[in-house]
Amino acid sequence: MLTLFRWLLRLTVALIVLLLLGAILIWYFSVRSLPDYDATYRMNGLTAPVEIVRSTENVPHIFGQSDADMFFALGVAHAQDRLFQMTLLRRAAQGRLSEIQGVGAFAADDLARRLELYRHARQSLEAQNTDTRAALRAYAAGVNEWIAEVNKNALGRGAPEFFLFPDQISYWQPADSLAILKLLAATSSDAVAQEVLRARLSLVSPQYGPDILDAGTGMTPRPVYASLFPGARFVTPEKLARSGGSAQLTSFLRPGQGLGANSIAAAPSRTAAGGALLANDILAPMTAPSLFYLARLQLSSGGVIGATIPGIPAVLSGRNPHLAWGIAPAPVDDADIAIEEVQPGNPDRYRGRNGWTDFQTRNEVIRILDAPPRAITLRQTENGPAVPGLDPGLRDVTPMGHVPVLKWTGLSDSDSTLSALIRLMRAPDTDSAKAALGDVVAPAMIVTLADSDGIRQIQAGMVPQRASNHPTAGRMPAPGWLNSTRWADPESIETGDLPDETAGILISSEERSPALLRRGRLTRLIQDREVHSRDSFIATQLDVISPAARALLPLVGANLWFSGEPAAPGTVERQRQEALALLAEWDGEMSEHLPEPLIYVAWMQRLQDRLIRDDLGPIADDITVLHPSFIDAVFRNRDGAARWCDIVQSAPKEDCTTIARQSLDLAILDLTEKFGPNVTSWRWGDLHQVVHTHPGIGSLSGLGWIVNLTQSVSGGDFTVAQGGLMGGKSTPYRAVTGAGYRGVYDLADPDSSVFITSTGQSGHPLSRHYDDLAELWRRGEYIGMSLDPELARAAALGVTRLLPRSE
Repeated sequence: MLTLFRWLLRLTVALIVLLLLGAILIWYFSVRSLPDYDATYRMNGLTAPVEIVRSTENVPHIFGQSDADMFFALGVAHAQDRLFQMTLLRRAAQGRLSEIQGVGAFAADDLARRLELYRHARQSLEAQNTDTRAALRAYAAGVNEWIAEVNKNALGRGAPEFFLFPDQISYWQPADSLAILKLLAATSSDAVAQEVLRARLSLVSPQYGPDILDAGTGMTPRPVYASLFPGARFVTPEKLARSGGSAQLTSFLRPGQGLGANSIAAAPSRTAAGGALLANDILAPMTAPSLFYLARLQLSSGGVIGATIPGIPAVLSGRNPHLAWGIAPAPVDDADIAIEEVQPGNPDRYRGRNGWTDFQTRNEVIRILDAPPRAITLRQTENGPAVPGLDPGLRDVTPMGHVPVLKWTGLSDSDSTLSALIRLMRAPDTDSAKAALGDVVAPAMIVTLADSDGIRQIQAGMVPQRASNHPTAGRMPAPGWLNSTRWADPESIETGDLPDETAGILISSEERSPALLRRGRLTRLIQDREVHSRDSFIATQLDVISPAARALLPLVGANLWFSGEPAAPGTVERQRQEALALLAEWDGEMSEHLPEPLIYVAWMQRLQDRLIRDDLGPIADDITVLHPSFIDAVFRNRDGAARWCDIVQSAPKEDCTTIARQSLDLAILDLTEKFGPNVTSWRWGDLHQVVHTHPGIGSLSGLGWIVNLTQSVSGGDFTVAQGGLMGGKSTPYRAVTGAGYRGVYDLADPDSSVFITSTGQSGHPLSRHYDDLAELWRRGEYIGMSLDPELARAAALGVTRLLPRSE
């Protein structure tokens, strides 16, 4: 017995030692991949020495003697800090996520292959101007030299995530950067999702369903979707299933939840210091690390500083010595779904404009980690690629014997958008910037510009030219064989000034809701002050007042305020009275520390669901955002919209006041179950949290708590400082989008310009720069970045020296 005890003790000790050794080895190899920012490296591809000066916040300031060397060093800096993020984005664009993430990524790969994002990127390489092709080659060379350095010196494979995904790291190609830009364009448009949802609503409720999306927009009458396909059979309305949300191209970005933005600018005559002001915050899904990376390059045209995306050698939003710029998606419908009829008895042919036509087909194989490879067949028509998986709801609106195809401006083999962005970085004034933006194809964008002479806004990009007799005006899918649904060929690239309608103030706000409430709030904030400063622009950028709450609460609660006798403590009636008393005094501030935002959001979510569920059934689960214009139309009984208040399936005839009271009671019951009966103790931040999720390993058990960042935040769907809601059925209050980057540029004192990203510069979970900006971002603080070389070198974190290998 004593001998058995001794052996058990020895085995236990040995096991503990092995676990400790394993932990030490994991830590050692992980730490090996942390870059040394004070090192010197000899690299091929450089023409002269380059210095990468790292600021205290780990922002690289790159100094050298040629533009090619600048882009080379930017490639090195991106790869040092974000190599795993870059390779993941590249795989997403190539349709190769399944090779490292398994069968769960197959749908995303299938969609990326059908869109042929990478093929279009390769073809578009020749469409770039000479300077851009040189920049792409230099950038790729810098990334590859860092990969070679990692392999040569065993620097932990460049990032600890690569130990979990032990596939070979492919060298970077110039087309990879174009493919990532194409991916951003693909995920930044919600045109298809809106078309499909509108058609599904029309199938369920032909006369009134689309009111949910179109109320208050002034749209002309819509056709009944089923009437576009006489005699065709659809899935019956009773069998329309919840779509399950948008398909994912990558864990970083989802179609319809890609990049958005707010931009504001003030002319010198409207600023206290006499110089133009510009502020830009770019909205993106919340990830760790952030999609954005701050950088400064000393180009031959002058220094340029601002927000980059790892993998793309361009500053998307920032400033140079003479010009500041900010981007936002243009409010254009850049995509259509065409429904093609397949020839009965011959699935290889479809109904074209001139009769039955052969599909263009190609077979590809998708390799899947720990599963057999799968073969897919890509089909193309004269309208575009067949994309049955682009939106889960497409199966509901595609008649039997038909197939959906995508028409999208981004399906171009001559997309010169990156050339436009790189020319923009070098532009000395707004006239030169406008000329540069003439090369934008997709996504169409509004670029706000500021220089010493003033401000202007340019809309640039390819815009579909639809026929005046298009049967749906692009608002719903339409038959692909009709001449009336054909886009003009070629589509035109429109680059033109937008009018200054507010006397020295320009505003651009990405707005997915038809109410345009956020833009209205921005306009009010800017117009309320005759003279602006950098600090007033910062305050505007961080504003968390909800115009939706201010508009809806007086309307919805009109007959509920202070009604009835005081109820007994502990009853739902008493809680309702307390909640209404709080909301009556509330100014709409969506502060994380207040109970009112939580009560308001829970109430409106319950109210909208109760208005539509009996009419729409399971499709109500896909109405995942609040539509204030719809609720406004219902409670004002605009065009008879109060009919939505009556629950069709019940015998009594309900009015809107009854539905409003019942919805509030249900919201209070839900919140009481979570937080207890004391209404005043509830806090918006307890449920409204942003989870910066690592797109590669954030969902892995045991690793998520290390690499994901969770913070409570203020704001909501319609505030300027956006925190997009309804992260899913189980997490309806989670902030799924937000300002991944904020910048405020003051041309009166350029070095006082400020910047921030939502996490940190490094993508390495063990780096102190992985999340060092996250708390500043949450508190609404910024960091300064100067174009002065001496200020950049002062108190530098480290200086990386890159030398030509021949020296």
